[in-house]
Amino acid sequence: MSTIPEIRNLPVPDGLEGERVDAALSRMFGFSRTKAAELAAAGKVTLDGAAAGKSDRVHGGAWLEVEMPAPAAPVRIVAEPVEGMEIVHDDEHLVVVVKPVGVAAHPSPGWTGPTVIGGLAAAGYRISTSGAAERQGIVHRLDVGTSGLMVVAKSERAYTVLKQQFRERTVDKRYHALVQGHPDPMSGTVDAPIDRHPTHDYKWAVVAGGKPSVTHYDLVEAFRAASLLDIKLETGRTHQIRVHMSALRHPCVGDLTYGADPTLAKRLRLGRQWLHAVRLGFEHPEDGRWVEFASDYPEDLQHALDTVRAESS
Repeated sequence: MSTIPEIRNLPVPDGLEGERVDAALSRMFGFSRTKAAELAAAGKVTLDGAAAGKSDRVHGGAWLEVEMPAPAAPVRIVAEPVEGMEIVHDDEHLVVVVKPVGVAAHPSPGWTGPTVIGGLAAAGYRISTSGAAERQGIVHRLDVGTSGLMVVAKSERAYTVLKQQFRERTVDKRYHALVQGHPDPMSGTVDAPIDRHPTHDYKWAVVAGGKPSVTHYDLVEAFRAASLLDIKLETGRTHQIRVHMSALRHPCVGDLTYGADPTLAKRLRLGRQWLHAVRLGFEHPEDGRWVEFASDYPEDLQHALDTVRAESS
């Protein structure tokens, strides 16, 4: 059975004057830059009635028309045990887990690996039904390549209250990151907006006009080749710590996506970024008491840390 394609037509805001078509589509319609380029290449984008290529430039007030892609198939939650996922707290309102590396918070298009949601379902946990179908109960996330503490809501009240705490930035999220070199100053704040990378769709970057992003860091221990930092997030953008450390020219050790030295990662036998969510504190959604949780470094990160420490002695 055929369906009539959905056509959307919007005027280009003055703030996007001079932007490429693919960038304007991404900002106006929420596509990724890759998807926007695909639509333009397929002849599904017009600018003031004329076919538009991905690199054409837009001007304020022009009409940008796009044939919307068909909706993606719904993502299904698969109940699958997650090896190494530790439950550090469990009550009738929420569960706090230590997410291992290589595990996503929830299902998403293109991801076929294990998820925190699937692991909890396999273990018999009933979580909140609030949120999108594929991410019910998820109030915050960690990258697949980042390990550490996550809280998942089990009750609807917990979901609402925890989401509000994250929005109001009252949650204490602490990470430890082993970064290359020695930041100067040794303690400081990175206040730099983040948005999608202008040319690499899978990456994020410090971009003028991006979303406000603030990262505070303090030196824990300095080594010959690297520094161990305690990091507190004021905002929670995708890849925020990795992007901000890279912008300082001190990327997380092992983070090849954001410019880390591959020879150092190989020497430390590290197959991912050295980044771990070590502490998580918030007001319990039921009675308001402050609760805090901590997590030790996983084996691969501890080995890398021990190695750089030994090399510095």
